[in-house]
Amino acid sequence: MNIEGLDYNTQREHLLLPEYGREVQKMVDHAITLESREERQRCAETIISIMERMFPHNGEAADHKHKLWDHLALMSNFKLDIDWPCDVSQAAKISTRPEPMGYPMTDIPVRHYGNMMFELFDKLKTMEPGPERDELVRITANHMKRSLHQWSHGSVDDEKVASDLARFTDGVIQIDLDKFTFEKINEREFTEKRKKKK
Repeated sequence: MNIEGLDYNTQREHLLLPEYGREVQKMVDHAITLESREERQRCAETIISIMERMFPHNGEAADHKHKLWDHLALMSNFKLDIDWPCDVSQAAKISTRPEPMGYPMTDIPVRHYGNMMFELFDKLKTMEPGPERDELVRITANHMKRSLHQWSHGSVDDEKVASDLARFTDGVIQIDLDKFTFEKINEREFTEKRKKKK
């Protein structure tokens, strides 16, 4: 069955800037076909005012009008022959996609600590003993305990944190649990996070 007007959007022409919708795109396409330059100019200004009304909260930005004219140039595929009130030659940069970022695909022995913790373990191995290393050990151990608490649903053992820290720093960092004091973990914070996830 082929009924006019009952086709899917996926079957229609691709919209370069879908946030303005198909009707605004049709207006732009119509403006290109107008023969008189004055008519095209008037039509383009009307389209800009409609685009502006669609997103009134953006009007406070200093370059808002310029962006709208850039968008109009893109939607017309630079075929609209009018007196542009601003330079739209750089508008094509808007539609270019950035290069995809590389994702570090490293093997993590214990995933619940995360990759950054293993970077800290490597740093702790090479640091000279002193107050700076002691502070980093304190921060690292407390973060490890929080990670264990989060991923093991509340069962945390201080000895496990101490042994993991010693194991992953090749025995360089040894925590004396009789002297070392862990920060208190706020149980409510974790239970609220779990409730939100459910």
